[in-house]
Amino acid sequence: MAKTTLIQITDDLDGSKHAQEISFAFQGTDYTIDLGKKNLAGLEKALKPYISAATKVPRSSNRTSRSTKPKATNQNLTAVRKWAASNGLEISDRGRIPKAVLEQYSAAQDG
Repeated sequence: MAKTTLIQITDDLDGSKHAQEISFAFQGTDYTIDLGKKNLAGLEKALKPYISAATKVPRSSNRTSRSTKPKATNQNLTAVRKWAASNGLEISDRGRIPKAVLEQYSAAQDG
């Protein structure tokens, strides 16, 4: 049996069809909104004088890491695997180490 799934994006302001997702940031907060042609034109018209006077900032400069905890480095993965094995946790010799195991290892090192 064949299935076809259609995704129809509607304008968040007026409900019109054939909208597109627009992303923008203001005062350090990222936003997305779905806008049709009419409302997108209105947004562009309203922002035009501000965009013309603004300085464009490269993406890498204005983005911060969302991670609150540093990831394990490659040199620590061997230690994590040895610790997991000695504590009866079964993980593969290769590939990703489950987040729960990394968290348990980190807690054991801190405590």
